[in-house]
Amino acid sequence: MVNIVQSYKEIEIDIGDIGLRGNLRLADNSKGIILFSHGSGSSRLSVRNNYVASLLVEQGFSSLLFDLLTAKEDMIYKNRFDIELLTERLVKVTNWVIKYGKTKEMPIGYFGASTGAASALSAAAKMGKNIKAIVSRGGRPDLALPILKDIKIPTLLIVGGKDDVVIELNKKAKDAIEGVCELKIIEGATHLFSEEGKLETVSKLTAEWFDKYLKNS
Repeated sequence: MVNIVQSYKEIEIDIGDIGLRGNLRLADNSKGIILFSHGSGSSRLSVRNNYVASLLVEQGFSSLLFDLLTAKEDMIYKNRFDIELLTERLVKVTNWVIKYGKTKEMPIGYFGASTGAASALSAAAKMGKNIKAIVSRGGRPDLALPILKDIKIPTLLIVGGKDDVVIELNKKAKDAIEGVCELKIIEGATHLFSEEGKLETVSKLTAEWFDKYLKNS
């Protein structure tokens, strides 16, 4: 049975000193909620991440795409690569999700793309058992290398077969992660998975991973 979107709305997430804009999708009979951590220069409007989120909701997963930075902060280029700052934001938004009425009972997973994978992994290390599983798409987990030994939750690393440098970086990250970790290389795909059918494959692998591991414990 295909799940449909129960609701989709634009929200503002109050994390104390600032508000971050987000897009919240709630699936009927939701199996959990996936928080997206986008790469540098991207936002909650990322076409690729929204595509993945749309397919995930059909499989019963709610999702939250949000801006890690305010518009003013994003104008400062170095902020886009400040993993510590981005991790802090993701942790605060995760705590918001844990307390928010419509999502507080849902198990939580992270989906990190490009440099966003580093902040997702770093936040997971801080959040412990609150996060059940992680998926990285074309990610740079090497940017979080010092904390990878602390990752105990199931982690899926998805990389394009033509993304040679990133493949090697993900292999090193896989070796450093002590928990369950798999590396999936999608043949014929480049870094952005823009080739026909490749992003659909990413979505399928992602849904399967969260189906397997996104459970309350």
